[in-house]
Amino acid sequence: MLFCDPWYFVCLLPLTAIVYWLAIAKHKTGWSVPVLLVASAVFYITWNWKFFFLLLASASVNFCIGNSLLKKNRRTVLLMLGVGANVALLGYFKYYNFFIENCNALLGTHWALAKIILPLGISFYTFQQIAYLVDAYKHLAAPCSFLEYVLFVIFFPQLIAGPIVHYQEMVPQFKAQKTVNWDAMYQGLSLFIFGLFKKVMLADTLAGYVNECYGAIDQLQFLGAWTASIGYTLQLYFDFSGYADMAIGSGLLFGIRLPENFNSPYQALSIQDFWRRWHMTLSTWLKNYVYIPLGGSHCALSRTCVNLFLTFLIGGIWHGAGWTFVIWGGLHGIASVIHRLWTKTGYQLNTFLSWLITFNFVNIAWVFFRANSVQDACAILKKMFNVFYIKSLINVDLSDKTIRVVKSEVWGALMDNILAGRFVITVGILLALCVLFNSSKQLCDRFLRPFWYKTILLWGTFMFLWMHIVNKASQAEFLYWQF
Repeated sequence: MLFCDPWYFVCLLPLTAIVYWLAIAKHKTGWSVPVLLVASAVFYITWNWKFFFLLLASASVNFCIGNSLLKKNRRTVLLMLGVGANVALLGYFKYYNFFIENCNALLGTHWALAKIILPLGISFYTFQQIAYLVDAYKHLAAPCSFLEYVLFVIFFPQLIAGPIVHYQEMVPQFKAQKTVNWDAMYQGLSLFIFGLFKKVMLADTLAGYVNECYGAIDQLQFLGAWTASIGYTLQLYFDFSGYADMAIGSGLLFGIRLPENFNSPYQALSIQDFWRRWHMTLSTWLKNYVYIPLGGSHCALSRTCVNLFLTFLIGGIWHGAGWTFVIWGGLHGIASVIHRLWTKTGYQLNTFLSWLITFNFVNIAWVFFRANSVQDACAILKKMFNVFYIKSLINVDLSDKTIRVVKSEVWGALMDNILAGRFVITVGILLALCVLFNSSKQLCDRFLRPFWYKTILLWGTFMFLWMHIVNKASQAEFLYWQF
């Protein structure tokens, strides 16, 4: 079930909220966890009921191991078994065929690929449970009931694509006594509609152009390649941050606060600043459970650089089973190492130059993230940085060439003049919005106070989006659901 599916925001979400608050109003707080569990189960089962039992089995095993770690004094072997079981489960579903393909290519073998369907959200709930086991090993987590732990794992607003949450920040909220906070409810509704707008009006609009461009790279030229790459950079941001807004907004309807996941990442002035703003819960997870255990920065500079590189390489591999993701993670690892070495010099770049370098690096790296293969990524980058072609454009003589011919040479043969121009203008406007304005949460906190005219505007926007969704033949999935 998609967040932008009317079945979710017209039926499941409001009905669950009504039953949830009615149970609390009747002083039956013990029903709050079962209500959210049932809603979470329905949410996941609508995709595939078989994998729901895999999810429950994973939660049950981790709950038992975690309880043992909480009761006993730091049993390292038990922790390693628990973490290993989680990694093995993720490795089989996500990386088995990738491993077989590379073995066949390197060794000349002909091992058959398995018919594996990637369970929805497995990357996210695996990371959450690994964090729980480590925290239980360090005795940073408090015991809870089995139902509360299962809800921590399968809580539907953040089950599929985050934010990645921690046991210590979620379970106390499930246990807490609650009363209806209308300001929080209004903020949650505002964030949900904000996220819905990002997804269906911005990300999905860009998706049509971007998919066409990446599906016909050979027909693009210099401007077309740059517009396609920046278009995907924006599409991914609006798609994923839109999901995060809807997840946080959904949680607020139950009085549960999920952590912020985005903070205007394309305003970053360094690669470190970018990762403090982009997918913030993943960055925190990688820092706490990969970078610091490797030694972090409390070691020699050379070792610190190795730790940085390995952390981002692991982050790239986590995103997907493909060499494009490995390269993407490796590029961010190299950039982080360069940034660490640069800070040691004490020099500081001009603010605009810092932003320009950071944004262009992030945009170039996203090309590998989006491309279907390393060859496709290299092809589009070659068109983006064809120095000789750029030089020839400077001296173009419009008197000798029609506008159509010039457009074909600059953009490519993929789209006509009107569509290409519309795409360029759309990308330019949306890029300006990302660079000049605050995050949607900050905008909601500042401007969307519950006044009558803002309520009318909010519901008007919601009805417009609903009609737009209903009139569409199909709904595009969130990009991060595939990870």
